[in-house]
Amino acid sequence: MTDDTSPGATLGSAHVLLTGATGFVGQAVLERLLSSHPDTRISLLIRPKSRTTGETRLATLLKKPVFRTWRERVGEEEAARLVAERVTVIPGDLANPGTLPGDIDVVLHSASTVSFDPPIDEAFQTNVDGATGLYGALLASGSDPHVVHVSTAYVGGMRKGIAPERKLEHTIDWRAENDAAKSARRRVEMASRQPEVLRGFLAKARAQHGKVGPQAVAKAAEEARIEWVTKRLVDHGRIRAESLGWTDVYTLTKAFAERVAEETWGEAGHRLSLVRPSIIESALRHPYPGWLDGFKVADPLILAYGRGQLPEFPGVPDSVLDVIPVDFVVNAIIAAAQRPAEIDEPRYYHVTSGGRNPLPFHEMYENVNEFFTKNPMPSENGDIAVPSWNFPGGRRLERNLRLQERLTSTLDDTVARLPSTKRTRRWTASLDKRQRGLDLLRYFSDLYRAYVQTELIFDDRNTRDLLDSLPEGTPEDARFDVAEIDWHDYFQNVHFPSITGLTKAFAVRKGARERTKRALPVRSDVLAVFDFEGTVVESNLVEQYLWIRSGLIPKAAWPGEFASLLLAVPSYLRAERRERGEFIRTLMRRYRGIRVDDVQRLVDGSFGEAMRSRGLSDALARVAQHRAAGHRTVLVTGADESAAAPFAQYFDDVVAGRMHSVDGVLTGYLERPPLVDEARAAWLREYAREHGMNLTQSYGYGDSHADVAWLQLLGNAHVVNPDTELYRHAQRMKWTVEDWNRTFTRSQARAGTLSMMPGHPTDASEPEKGDRTRA
Repeated sequence: MTDDTSPGATLGSAHVLLTGATGFVGQAVLERLLSSHPDTRISLLIRPKSRTTGETRLATLLKKPVFRTWRERVGEEEAARLVAERVTVIPGDLANPGTLPGDIDVVLHSASTVSFDPPIDEAFQTNVDGATGLYGALLASGSDPHVVHVSTAYVGGMRKGIAPERKLEHTIDWRAENDAAKSARRRVEMASRQPEVLRGFLAKARAQHGKVGPQAVAKAAEEARIEWVTKRLVDHGRIRAESLGWTDVYTLTKAFAERVAEETWGEAGHRLSLVRPSIIESALRHPYPGWLDGFKVADPLILAYGRGQLPEFPGVPDSVLDVIPVDFVVNAIIAAAQRPAEIDEPRYYHVTSGGRNPLPFHEMYENVNEFFTKNPMPSENGDIAVPSWNFPGGRRLERNLRLQERLTSTLDDTVARLPSTKRTRRWTASLDKRQRGLDLLRYFSDLYRAYVQTELIFDDRNTRDLLDSLPEGTPEDARFDVAEIDWHDYFQNVHFPSITGLTKAFAVRKGARERTKRALPVRSDVLAVFDFEGTVVESNLVEQYLWIRSGLIPKAAWPGEFASLLLAVPSYLRAERRERGEFIRTLMRRYRGIRVDDVQRLVDGSFGEAMRSRGLSDALARVAQHRAAGHRTVLVTGADESAAAPFAQYFDDVVAGRMHSVDGVLTGYLERPPLVDEARAAWLREYAREHGMNLTQSYGYGDSHADVAWLQLLGNAHVVNPDTELYRHAQRMKWTVEDWNRTFTRSQARAGTLSMMPGHPTDASEPEKGDRTRA
């Protein structure tokens, strides 16, 4: 088959082995081979994932937008036939590629890690072990292909001036560094399991998650240990790279991968070309302008600026930001493959723009500012105004960043100690947003500093010579002349629209969230589970005990009882912070000696009246809505059933604790452990199983961080007047946060009905969202 759009020179009938075909550059190379080099045979080294085979991954890959133009041109049936005829999947990964074909003519090795700061062992495994495995398998196969090894222009490390297109000058033993990187994980993993380190993880986990339960504590401690390991391995890579003169572990391992390619292939009787692109971004022309597969190197920084999250940045305004469109990189790779290097004489190509078409960092900033000023990113509060950068310098910005981090941490600690109110929750949300912004600025500053402060210019004489070698008649979209790029047009009309287009599915557009009345689904397999204290009733266990006790002792004894309770409050608060169940047990001890009949008399009288008067009208209105929708409503409390009894008429089921008694006298003990935190989660699973309920469609309402254990089991978790820790968790989990009215009149309490509540619907609709927010 011939193709009118084929370049003047092709790879003919070459058998091409391509690695990294599922990556950004790799899939663009595969598309170019399919669309413009119709006589090639293509073998793809694709790693199976879990139960997904390499063939399945290829089928998924071919549905991506990069192949759309080609599929439409040849037709879907013909495209399927051509792939079946021309493309073979070799299951395996780079470190263990298995047996490779013995008739490979060209290898295009584009696979590598794309993260600047992975853990040191992962970077070495992908980039160094991957190169070692691939070239070892090629030697074993008997093939003698021309290898095009895709590297990076920044492979030379931290340097100034002109970077030549030639072999790197260093004498570092990459094998020793590889061994050390592998041992780093073993050493750090071992250190993370030492008792003194684990105690720290556990202490912090208990402080933050003790109220949720022991399994939550253990999970949080293990997550902290894993994070600790990862951070140290990332730091290992960063520091080791800097100590050897590289910007990061990514460029360090890419340098070592080049050395592997040179020693095992390019200087061992074979042909090797090394292509070094700079910062690769969206296509200028092919397969269509703006083609991009996910966010690339500079894109997170660009979008963070557009979202107003970067008030400043440590870039040097007159440094050169070297950017290259992905189709230019692919065209250079193919051109290099068509012009084999001499045996034992590797060729090096810088696919860069800084030498002939430089982009100063201040011009990049001006382009970004112009675009997002004309096309502001939307938010719930309107369009986002982007900041103006003054480029104060890295040192000054670092000092200011440290000051802001300390100030935010101090304010956060202060707010966390205040009672949870609407105002303190607004402060908490504001501080969390501020902290996320500082974390983002810190991350980007550390990650991009070397790339926006560089004084490095890449020589590209070999690449220009390669460009000049293209035959006359080569289509424009197969060329890679960087001098032809109009940066302003590229950014304003191609690249920035491309990356902002990728965010549309996640953007909050005006009118996208109408505050309308949503009907609850009418289902019989849905639960609506309500916590009691703080959620349904504005009362706590200490207050309830005082009401009971004051109804049983003479008024003259009230001051003594109150003073005794007041002295015990600090110990109760400490128990409450540690674990809800411990607090309940401790307080229940004060009921020792009270007669059961006396408690029941008070529940039927003044105590029950007092409890109903403290019920939350919004809570009972919501219960009525769930019952109208056919949902099974359940009230759950870890305390004694006496407090919940006045509200039993509103619910289908009340699940509560019960105090132990002997001969009608309370002993101060519970008959069974209190149903709180993880115990309530275990109960909820069993309750749903027994009653045939669908937890993923069910609703839960709680107010305390201890409720996380069971709320997370439900598909519709709502937090009501939450404490600070629960509010923060709800923000992370995108749970609904509600502020419920804390009033419930005595007349309504006596009536025991919701029909007299003005403004509270009893149909199967959720209320207007004026009283709800989505965290």
